[in-house]
Amino acid sequence: AFAEFRPLDEKSLVEYVKDTPALASKLGNRFDDLKIREVGDGNLNFVFIVAGSGGSLVIKQALPYIRCIGESWPMTKERAYFEAVALKEQGHWCPGHVPEVYHFDRNMSLIGMRYLEPPHIILRKGLIAGIVYPLLAEHMSEFMARTLFCTSLLYHSTTEHKRAVAEFCGNVELCRLTEQVVFSDPYKESQYNRWTSPYLDADAEAVREDNDLKLEIAELKSVFCERAQALIHGDLHTGSVMVTQDSTQVIDPEFAFYGPMGFDIGAFLGNLFLSFFSQDGHANQGNDRKAYREWILQTTEETWNLFQQKFVSLWNEHKNGSGEAYLPAIYNNDVLLELVQRKFMKDLFHDSLGFGAAKMIRRIVGVAHVEDFESITDAGKRADCERRALTFARMLLKERQKFEGISEVVSLVRKLN
Repeated sequence: AFAEFRPLDEKSLVEYVKDTPALASKLGNRFDDLKIREVGDGNLNFVFIVAGSGGSLVIKQALPYIRCIGESWPMTKERAYFEAVALKEQGHWCPGHVPEVYHFDRNMSLIGMRYLEPPHIILRKGLIAGIVYPLLAEHMSEFMARTLFCTSLLYHSTTEHKRAVAEFCGNVELCRLTEQVVFSDPYKESQYNRWTSPYLDADAEAVREDNDLKLEIAELKSVFCERAQALIHGDLHTGSVMVTQDSTQVIDPEFAFYGPMGFDIGAFLGNLFLSFFSQDGHANQGNDRKAYREWILQTTEETWNLFQQKFVSLWNEHKNGSGEAYLPAIYNNDVLLELVQRKFMKDLFHDSLGFGAAKMIRRIVGVAHVEDFESITDAGKRADCERRALTFARMLLKERQKFEGISEVVSLVRKLN
């Protein structure tokens, strides 16, 4: 392997793989017919698919800047370390839904991992194409319940927890990026903000002038920065999930740190809502997407309900374990435990709604947008879809405490659409 950092290209990549036994063995040590494709369509990294007759793998390399902006926006390449650690940790708790890591090189900021072969595609692209994934809610609720519960104080002692929190405090640059693009930029004039202009000019200004919204986003920012509740993925949108009809794999946890559980849950649910509001823009004479919109809402509802069931079930299973949040000597009867669980899940639900709404707002009037809307070529139609999503998100952010359950949220979505 190489002694110091350099960005790889196709030629140097082959050289690197040959020199790295953990990677070479995954290709059957056969290099004569290798095909290499650079497929990084995200905002930050290079991603190479390496495949040959002896096997396949993916190489992901972090650059010392944000790829979609360029060298004018530097970014630590240490993020690859936190991504590798998070992939291994999440893979430990939920091996069925996280790709295996074969190799990590800190000098090169490089991860070698399982290639999620076709027909795996990015979930966001599947939602744009109108594909139904019958196991999506089941799989995502499983991933979130297991990874969030098993890295929290409900499962660990405070000693273990503090040690893990301290390690991930090093991922501060990516946390600061989230603080900027989710909790700050959309609410002020920023050179990076953009929206579908001129159609949404008044809407973007209304976000910047909404005092009640600013009060709520400040509260959420404070929770994001201060609450080390569990190891969260940190960027769990529909572009960080790869799917087939029977497989769901969560990728790209480079934003991982110990933060509020609701940030992951909200990111996923909020992106399903974005997909829902975009569907009018993808409808055509052959398919009005009405049935598909209903499937998205049903999946959103099921994801939360199944998550809640699985999370509480893990809690009951481990209530006498080493977790120190609620000591068995104190919370030693079923009535009290149920009260505690109900309060915990209600607070988590409201956190999730708030963070989900914040993630929606930033995708419409902030720096990085979503393909769900961007792929709608008619700007007027796109703006109509975005405006409905933005109206919903602003309402949800400000009134999240009023909702008792996910079905009430889904009813509001139906009403606004």
